[in-house]
Amino acid sequence: MRRKSIAAMTRDAADNAGMGQLKRTFGVFQLVMISVGATLGTGILVILGDAVPKAGPATWIAFVIAGLTALLSAVSYAEMAGMVPVSGSSYSYSYVTLGEGIAWICGWCLVLEYAVSAAAVAVGAGAYVNQTLEIFGLSLPDYLSAGAADGGLVNLPALLVVVLATFLLVRGARESALANTVMVMIKIAILIFFVIVAFTAFDSGNFEPLLPMGIAGVSGAASMVFFSYIGFDAASTAGEEAKNPQRDLPRAILIAMALVTAIYVLVAVAAVGARNWEWFGESEAALVQIVSEITGRPWLAFFFALASVVAIVSVVLTVLYGQTRILLSMARDGLIPRFFGKVSAETRTPVVGTLVTGSVVAVTAALIPLGQLAEATSIGTLFAFALVGVSVMYLRRTQPDAPRTFLVPLYPVVPLLGIAACLYLMFNLAGITWVVFGIWMLIGALIYLAYGRRHSRLGGLTEVDYKAKHRLK
Repeated sequence: MRRKSIAAMTRDAADNAGMGQLKRTFGVFQLVMISVGATLGTGILVILGDAVPKAGPATWIAFVIAGLTALLSAVSYAEMAGMVPVSGSSYSYSYVTLGEGIAWICGWCLVLEYAVSAAAVAVGAGAYVNQTLEIFGLSLPDYLSAGAADGGLVNLPALLVVVLATFLLVRGARESALANTVMVMIKIAILIFFVIVAFTAFDSGNFEPLLPMGIAGVSGAASMVFFSYIGFDAASTAGEEAKNPQRDLPRAILIAMALVTAIYVLVAVAAVGARNWEWFGESEAALVQIVSEITGRPWLAFFFALASVVAIVSVVLTVLYGQTRILLSMARDGLIPRFFGKVSAETRTPVVGTLVTGSVVAVTAALIPLGQLAEATSIGTLFAFALVGVSVMYLRRTQPDAPRTFLVPLYPVVPLLGIAACLYLMFNLAGITWVVFGIWMLIGALIYLAYGRRHSRLGGLTEVDYKAKHRLK
């Protein structure tokens, strides 16, 4: 139950426990691009094809439900990001409110969210690479386009996407942010292009009946497509690289959420309007196929598929970025080995931590299929999001006069609704997902008890030592 004060958290971030400091280079635009880059991608390019058979024409409603759930959490993130402007995201927010034990659980959920979602997104690249090749009558052999769990040997496109993203991150934050901005612009452009093309073949009859699978189908699809919103909190992991984190982080999170939700709903409506809902599920790269069939021009489909792979690289890049910054914060607190937090004096990035994380994600992406990864990711994310709502309520009660650059509207209704919505979507996930989550939590608890609790920097100081240390600073 030991907690760090907000002031101590900020001071610890300033010197990074003597492991080298990150460089403040991001303004609000770059932060928005990080959140959009981490969110906008596979969720609409790949998951859409799996969601439509569950919800039918009402798939756009599933995106709205998932988006509202994410928005309820996003406003809580915005308040906490302004109060605790460090790199740990909800892990750090939990540390200053609910204590080290819950912070560890949250951090462990974030490992599941970021690392596994990066792998899941990379797996989606394989489908688009094959779709691009099929335009020319070519395809990758099964043993190079599917992991061992899918009967292949290795998903080579997924592996290469993660390797490329890891390389960009190691080079430096400014360089990776520039690359991400370019890729985000490309993927927004291709999704707008898809909407224009799809509306030329729009048939309102495709929306009848609206709910062929009932409300249960929409709820199940909403739980699945919530994966599409994972990453909006990526800006909160850039707290130590933002020029003005208290002002810019809340703005970036909310702007990114509004932009992503609008694009998702528009694309979902356009896709179902262009093709009957029963058509979906036959192709993992449904959007490319729609473009190809409507235009009848293979070269357009080729460029769309190619740009989709670029969009997927952007997601992997920014999600891996968030993962490495959360691990940096946990290493600074002593809960995981120090090498995750060591910042290179040359590149001002956690090079070793990035390489280790990238390697693990690359192997996971190369061997495990998308569906199994996506649902496992959602449950960990929903749990972490719920904890942020609890953190907001805790600080409102214990530190009502603390300075806040953003306030959650309609408090306490919005945080409570956010927590309830997260729990609702969690309970709509499959039983096997809960089993995987339980095993993941058990592994995390054992690691904390065996390593984290004993190496905790906060636990190594008596209360008097801790206060004296920070009074001197």
